[in-house]
Amino acid sequence: MRILLVEDDTEAATYLVKGLGESGHSVDHAADGETGLRLATDNAYDIMIVDRMLPKKDGLTLIEDLRRNGNNTPVLILSALDDVDERVMGLKAGGDDYMTKPYSLSELTARLQALVRRSQSQHSGTVLQVGDLTLDLLKHKVTRAGRNINLQPREFRLLEYLMRHTGQVVTRSMLLENVWDYHFDPQTNVIDVQISRLRSKIDKDFDSELLVTVRGAGYKLQEGN
Repeated sequence: MRILLVEDDTEAATYLVKGLGESGHSVDHAADGETGLRLATDNAYDIMIVDRMLPKKDGLTLIEDLRRNGNNTPVLILSALDDVDERVMGLKAGGDDYMTKPYSLSELTARLQALVRRSQSQHSGTVLQVGDLTLDLLKHKVTRAGRNINLQPREFRLLEYLMRHTGQVVTRSMLLENVWDYHFDPQTNVIDVQISRLRSKIDKDFDSELLVTVRGAGYKLQEGN
């Protein structure tokens, strides 16, 4: 999983980054709500862990802003506030789960995995569309502007992942883990080659470009301009 942790307590953040990293997850850390909102807006994450009390922008406001902007990334709220009313407020703000401090890392990890599974199940539509590009999972068919596009299995899987994260920057690490099932970087140009092939098929001979490279960050599929 690629996780965004928004936590202002340095010691708590270090513990979580280390513990989740040792379990094979990739963790980005933001120490305040404004930075957390920026990272969540600019990048694709499988899930977010958000502290309730944060500087610059508190956790509930951060979550409300995300939901208002159409970001449906699952959010687990961490808080020292264990009152029932606080839990209710967190869930009403758009949080998907609420854990109080102190907590067990094993339980937290299990809850994260459960939230991601539930999210994937809810968003497993069989037809994906970005602009005039359509991918049909059941028919294993891709079209753009009504024209059939023939993709190899890996290209199809790559396009599906990009379409499920439309408008968000997808990193090499995310592609390696979710498209190639690698949990390490094989230090090859396999991603560059596949992206180039996919781009030539879905963008060449069309009026607008959908698949773009974000220099130094990764790739992004977006509505054509």
